[in-house]
Amino acid sequence: MITIEEFKKKYSTRSRLIGIDLGSKRIGLGICDEYRKISTPYKTLNKTNINDFIKHLKEIIKENNIKGIVVGNPINMDGSLGKSSQSVKDTIKNIEKFIDIPICLWDERLSTVGAFNISSQLDINVTKREKDIDKNAAAFILQGALDYLNN
Repeated sequence: MITIEEFKKKYSTRSRLIGIDLGSKRIGLGICDEYRKISTPYKTLNKTNINDFIKHLKEIIKENNIKGIVVGNPINMDGSLGKSSQSVKDTIKNIEKFIDIPICLWDERLSTVGAFNISSQLDINVTKREKDIDKNAAAFILQGALDYLNN
């Protein structure tokens, strides 16, 4: 796992990134375009075990020519790190054993709220918003990192 500044130096031009929102029950995924300008919701996976998740992630990385991973870091609202943040870091350590592309953390505070609010502005019904919230949150996290990396 590297910092966002180190991450910025490692990825090449015209490379796609994947954003991950690691939830307790579901994992949201968002992917950006090869110019790293726009993040879009990609998929939601049910959280089963780490081996299945890594298998799916490796397939998605290969199919979409992904060159970097941005994982949402669930920092507490006061800026402190809690159990959820440690759990995310532990998951990243497992991912790094099998996937050899740069991985960095990005502050995900309010990403679910932001994703829900954006989808409400698009006149999407509540049931669909709730169903898609994980992949939308992942896209929201990735977009925040993209905006930072591009400025």
